[in-house]
Amino acid sequence: MDVIRRAFAHALFASLAAGVFCAFLNNAAAEPITLRVHTFNPPKAIAVRLFLRPWAREVEKRSGGRVKIEVFPSMQLGGKPSHLYGQARDGVVDIIWTLPGYSAGRFPLTEVFELPFVCGDAEATSQALTRFHRKWLRDEYRDTRPLVFHTAAPGQIHMAGKQIRTLEDLKGVKMRTPSRASAAMLKALGASPVGMPVPRVYEALSRGVVDGAWLPWTIMRPFRLHEVTKYHTEVSLSCVLFLMTMNKTRYDGLPAKIRMIIDETTGIALAKRLGRLWQEDEKPGRAIARKRGHSILSLTEAERERWRAATRPVIDSWVKKVKAMGHDGEAMLADARRLVAKYSNELRR
Repeated sequence: MDVIRRAFAHALFASLAAGVFCAFLNNAAAEPITLRVHTFNPPKAIAVRLFLRPWAREVEKRSGGRVKIEVFPSMQLGGKPSHLYGQARDGVVDIIWTLPGYSAGRFPLTEVFELPFVCGDAEATSQALTRFHRKWLRDEYRDTRPLVFHTAAPGQIHMAGKQIRTLEDLKGVKMRTPSRASAAMLKALGASPVGMPVPRVYEALSRGVVDGAWLPWTIMRPFRLHEVTKYHTEVSLSCVLFLMTMNKTRYDGLPAKIRMIIDETTGIALAKRLGRLWQEDEKPGRAIARKRGHSILSLTEAERERWRAATRPVIDSWVKKVKAMGHDGEAMLADARRLVAKYSNELRR
């Protein structure tokens, strides 16, 4: 009888212990997963206001509240904009949104979309860049988990003190540039490129550190650059590229259902939406300049061809550089142009 009682007690204890353990697992599973997103853009910029925060809410809703995504704009978690990619790679934060060009020299193959006169409408180019990544750029971003690539509309020239009408007007002009590729382009045009992230541009223009800035209209509004510029030249030189990427270990460690939600809310469908969003945001940025009575000039087609010819060596140099790295630069350039044309044609239908 004692043996039976002891066996029953052991069975009861094992059952209770199993129940407690299962309850512990269930509670652990119910604990929300917190992901931190870090970016340099201010809270009122469309990247934060109309993209990152709405995306965070969408993931939270689709996960039934299991995932909580916190967005930290304006480098609130520390570091400089140039540190963002490394922060995601090293697990300092979970997700970042940045410009690949801020990591100078880190993404030489991606630079094909920053070459002069390669990109087009932001909606078309964002889709083209995302497709291009799948074919050509996977190894370049192997140390993180890219979630979406997209672009702004092609950049224009914004000056504090004079109008740029011809190539000759650019000679010696100190021009802000966001990346190595755009610096090479501006140098070929005769300007003196000065690299800096966009949060520093206002002060640089107001103090005369630079004479002008190369960037799309959409960037003008959140950084109040209309206050320190008066002359604008629309030439559509090339595009600013953006990337949202995630720490690879953090992504791989998420439950399969959560990874699926992240995948379904990013990728090429999101790239298309973001491209359209950034393209449409050109209008209010340009409208502010018009309201202030600024001078806005579009290059003649003949002058544009002169700029194309002047920047052709930049393209040739890039092809040569990546060839030395073991890549077919001519094939990559042709494919980038093909994809931009493909998605541009789809927009016209």
